[in-house]
Amino acid sequence: MNRARVIRPVVDLLRSPKGPRDRQLLYGDGLDITEQSGGWCRVVSDKDGYQGWLRADQLGPDAPATHWIWAPATHAYAQPDIKSPDRVSLSFGSRVVVLSQQDRFVETELGFIPAVHVKPVGTLLNDPVAVAELFLGTPYLWGGNGRWGLDCSGLIQAGLLACGAACPGDSGDQERDLGTALPEGTPAQRGDLLFWKGHVAWVSGDNMLLHANAHHMAVVFEPMDQAIARIEAQGDGPVTAHKRL
Repeated sequence: MNRARVIRPVVDLLRSPKGPRDRQLLYGDGLDITEQSGGWCRVVSDKDGYQGWLRADQLGPDAPATHWIWAPATHAYAQPDIKSPDRVSLSFGSRVVVLSQQDRFVETELGFIPAVHVKPVGTLLNDPVAVAELFLGTPYLWGGNGRWGLDCSGLIQAGLLACGAACPGDSGDQERDLGTALPEGTPAQRGDLLFWKGHVAWVSGDNMLLHANAHHMAVVFEPMDQAIARIEAQGDGPVTAHKRL
């Protein structure tokens, strides 16, 4: 078994070589390589144990990150100057190695990133719903896990991992593993999760959900009663669980 990390801004974690995307990994995500074949690597992600296939050229030597990106997205610049060329864009949750700090920038292996956009590894946020709100307007993407596209379970995972809580990658596993199931009729409160078959949403406030969904093709706020009625009417069934973390 070999250690490695992702060296592209975002990569698709595939079910098989050249197969469909199941999830995504972000720059700096650590992983174990369990199999190699024809330029492809079967990997196990550190952050949630998810398994899949990546191209070998998307991976580099393992290097423990020192900082993580906590802004919705950021740029790495050629120089510590906002007018210098931007080299690459990174999503919330990406992990980097900081080499030094120069004025308002940190120097990384990719270039210079605004210091206000990074936090030391181990620094946690405290409100997963507030984290999810950073993704408002992000396009819906099946299996997505970054600022340029994510799905319902990706939105849940982004919030919980940033707050130090373990979280599986898929909504079915999240329904099984997260929180405590509440009796039907229990008033919902901020931070609760509502599950349907194949879908999950944050409760963000009084009668309000925050979720990535294919109806709006984006991360949106939606009135809870409206969402429940719409999802059932479109044939996806009733709420299957109301859970509190």
